[in-house]
Amino acid sequence: MVLSKKMRQLIVAATLVISTQAFGQQGKLNVLKISTPKQLQGYFKYTGNDIPLISGHRGGPDKNAPENSIEAMANTLSFTPATFEIDPRLTKDSVVVLLHDDTLDRTTTGHGKLNKYTFEEVRKLKLKDVNGNETPFHIPTLEEAIIWAKGKTVLILDKKDVPFTTTAALIKKHHAEAWVMITVHNAKEAKFYYDDNKEVMFEAFVKTKKAMEEYEKAGIPWAQIMAYVGPQDKPENKEIFDLLHQRGVMCMISTAPVYDKLPTVEERARAYAQIIKSGADVIEADRAIEAAAAVKSLQPAKTDKKKFFGKK
Repeated sequence: MVLSKKMRQLIVAATLVISTQAFGQQGKLNVLKISTPKQLQGYFKYTGNDIPLISGHRGGPDKNAPENSIEAMANTLSFTPATFEIDPRLTKDSVVVLLHDDTLDRTTTGHGKLNKYTFEEVRKLKLKDVNGNETPFHIPTLEEAIIWAKGKTVLILDKKDVPFTTTAALIKKHHAEAWVMITVHNAKEAKFYYDDNKEVMFEAFVKTKKAMEEYEKAGIPWAQIMAYVGPQDKPENKEIFDLLHQRGVMCMISTAPVYDKLPTVEERARAYAQIIKSGADVIEADRAIEAAAAVKSLQPAKTDKKKFFGKK
């Protein structure tokens, strides 16, 4: 069944109201004051005097705040400003929703492949939190997340099964180049999006000098790249950090595969802080609230980046 445009609009409106009310969110959120593509580029420009940035992996899940949900992002913003990496996937009837796995079992009350279900069927399911507990929340659409995020945060779209053309069209539809970025694994992917839209910004895999050279050869402006350099804090990162910093590019380490799994809060806090001290500028973490607290003391006393942070 294909939902009418009016029905889709009603669902979007209801979701945004519920998400605003979740976790007592009538109060102030910590937001990113970014309203133009140039401001987004300025936020991610490396200056050597930057505020360590946190990106919530899979939307920054927590207890009672399921991954890839608007509610999880709202919960994180009640503690700290952050960007969010999220995972768009297609339903059977080609609606783009947020779900990391290609199956429903781990994070919802459903079972089997997402692409075997229509959006109407998927919408009836409930999301599970990080402990596997059922919540009252539902799988959101990417469009709902884009509408909600405007004026609050920056969304970073991971690459799953959504066609590049569909992703590009959604960003254009909402004029969302100021608050939606695209994950690209190589220069060829970046060039597809850049040729289509000169204002789009990327979280780009740049783990080696060869990869760096390929982005330059493809003509992708460094001002429109935030570089993912890998999941580990290691001495070998210094060379690529230095080369990217020379080009004004911030560098990101994803802690989800390794450091987020350390057994204690204290061990994780030391790891998050050391990543920033080693030269990374951005931490992408499942435990976004923890990571933000761990690196707060590393903020410079004076920095022009403070203009991008506020309350809403």
